Amino acid sequence: MNGPKVVLVTGCAKGGIGYEYCKAFADQNCRVFASDIPQRLNDVVDLPPDKVETLALDVTCEESVSSAVKNIISKCGRIDILVNNAGIGSTGPLAELPLDTITKAWEINGLGQLRLVQEIVPHMISQRSGTIVNIGSVVGKVPTPWAGSYCATKAYIHAVSHTLRVELRPFNVNVVLVLPGSIRSNFGKANVERLGDFDWKIYGEFKEAIEERARASQGSKATDSGVFARHVVKRVLRRKPPRKIVFGRMTVLFALLSWSPLWVRDWFFSNRFKLNKKV
Repeated sequence: MNGPKVVLVTGCAKGGIGYEYCKAFADQNCRVFASDIPQRLNDVVDLPPDKVETLALDVTCEESVSSAVKNIISKCGRIDILVNNAGIGSTGPLAELPLDTITKAWEINGLGQLRLVQEIVPHMISQRSGTIVNIGSVVGKVPTPWAGSYCATKAYIHAVSHTLRVELRPFNVNVVLVLPGSIRSNFGKANVERLGDFDWKIYGEFKEAIEERARASQGSKATDSGVFARHVVKRVLRRKPPRKIVFGRMTVLFALLSWSPLWVRDWFFSNRFKLNKKV
């Protein structure tokens, strides 16, 4: 199609990777719709207004999703790329993490992505083109202690993406699964802040280890989010985008762990997150 690519990115508040995706797509002369929940739209700032438009979108609400997509279609006539970036952390031991907290993570990270897909795919099929970018994680392949809920949502995204890729192939719609490693953003800070709501009864003596896991992806050597976003965007915009993009610090380590025997993984994570002793 002629003209700039029309891109919808979810979860775009400043300080997050979604914000950097928007900048990277804008740098590639795309028309970008940067979306987030209404109460965070004020954080979607400093993006070039001639290329990026902000849009209220709550991925957990069907009405909000439908309204946002119709808004874009009415203005542009199409959506070429959907970046399913909106997500939330879910840190804590599975035996104690409240089910409503787990449900919220599934609603945003899992069903939220699929809700966007189901709303946008009919438009992509009608135009016989499009690319869906689902953001998974290396922990979707190799889950870690203290983050089982979050890891499970990412494993779900992997399964959905691999299925969609084949199901949408007859309609010339691409599906790209992105597996970030350790990427510097505000994600770790938000994780730690949410931990303040919990008082662990069974795992009280592991409080520090749980907090360490909450910010584990935000070490000093984490990959810069701008570098990561530009790497992803350049590949997504290729005529034939890759099926999978794996990039960022610690991706090599997790690749090795994915091939390791389970006893090796258990030993590694038990030592890493202070679970190597009996209580």
